[in-house]
Amino acid sequence: MLDKKLLDILAHEGVVAIVSCRENEPHVVNTWHSYVNITEDDRLLIPAGGMTSIEKDTSANNKVLLALGSNQVEGSGGSMGAGFRLEGTARFLTSGPDFEKMVAQFPWLSRVLEVTVTSLKETM
Repeated sequence: MLDKKLLDILAHEGVVAIVSCRENEPHVVNTWHSYVNITEDDRLLIPAGGMTSIEKDTSANNKVLLALGSNQVEGSGGSMGAGFRLEGTARFLTSGPDFEKMVAQFPWLSRVLEVTVTSLKETM
């Protein structure tokens, strides 16, 4: 499901915005492209040191939006600059093989945000 252009974007450093919502109140946190790991089945694994508002939200509403982009990748209009909006479901991992893999890479994390992408749209 994940687009080659999306993978190209993630290969360049930039910000990923993660949005959740609970009781009609949105919350946004940011992370770096280089922190996002993609599993063989296209789930996103993101180290979480904080993200307490996102964790609280996803316990009641597991839907999340992510936005990311890079000015180093050609966009849909042919000029430099590409971006995506991803929709997905989220949960936090505190154990298991994916958690252990991420701890080895990011020893400071306390949890791993796992996002199963349900749709993606190129936005620029």
